Amino acid sequence: MDYRKKNIIYSIILIAFIGIVWSYRQSHQPINTHFHVTGTTMGVVPYNVKYIDEQGRPLDNEIKTALKEFNQSLSTYIPSSEISRFNSGDQLTYESKYFYPVIKESKIIYDETGGAFDPTIQPLVKAWGFGPGKTPTIKPEQVDSILEYVGFDQYISFTDKVVSKSKKGVELDFSAIAKGYAVDIVADLLRERNISNFMVEIGGEVVCSGKNEKGKLWKIGIDNPRFSESGKNQISIIVELDNKALATSGNYRNFYIKEGKKYAHTLDPRTGFPVQHSLLSASVFTPSCMASDAYATAFMVAGVEKSIRIIESNPEIEAILIYDDNGEMKNYISSGAEKYIYKK
Repeated sequence: MDYRKKNIIYSIILIAFIGIVWSYRQSHQPINTHFHVTGTTMGVVPYNVKYIDEQGRPLDNEIKTALKEFNQSLSTYIPSSEISRFNSGDQLTYESKYFYPVIKESKIIYDETGGAFDPTIQPLVKAWGFGPGKTPTIKPEQVDSILEYVGFDQYISFTDKVVSKSKKGVELDFSAIAKGYAVDIVADLLRERNISNFMVEIGGEVVCSGKNEKGKLWKIGIDNPRFSESGKNQISIIVELDNKALATSGNYRNFYIKEGKKYAHTLDPRTGFPVQHSLLSASVFTPSCMASDAYATAFMVAGVEKSIRIIESNPEIEAILIYDDNGEMKNYISSGAEKYIYKK
């Protein structure tokens, strides 16, 4: 065999060997199984999704798409959304899969809380300066006239196909339930892909399932309202969650000062005025984040005593209420919520 033929054979063998080594390394290369997806939704609301997937599937685009579709249904900031078109009209035939579940759940919680949670609050939200634009226009003497457009039972009727209003000017606002619902949407997306270890958080509302990357239950902090109100951060209580939703509502972040008076963003849809009572924050545990979000808002309207009655009458609700007792910060912790508190 001449020298040239030998070189060709050796080259072929070398290339084949390199190919085998490359294929081996590719097939044995470790798969990334830990993912952390972040972004913003509902305008400026941050989301934070961590999950473990043994198949190594990046789901960034699927999560982003799901949240975009959700906004197109329920965001009052999007003029072409379903809710915006309903607010400017009289009736809406549902186009997405999101509208009916949220209005159905809203009705349940409206009834259970005696109207403390009411999605027809939008006219009041705008007037008090907590809606789009955030410019307060209301005077106390005008509240009664605006309340004529607020009342879920009085003005809203719906089926599983269509929602209607009986009075022009009545508007829906799901902002007190939408973040929690969006968390459920993303959590369901992960479950549908057989992912059981995850944490989904949107604007502070969260669902956790399984374990984190360290093989431990997910730990979530509940803010100290006193520190948060002053712009500082301090964790008051740490909880551990597995297959549970948690939402916290409080008046310590969203408020404005006008003529020396503080106006909290939690409005009582029954009186038309911002709430003024001792409850500083409500953290609610339920199977769905949509429900947790709405109940947390309702409790901030209802106050400590009425909230405790609702919590203790519903076996699906556990809660931690932080309230002011003559200048001293105290906690109410429902019996079922005790097991979630992390003890070092």
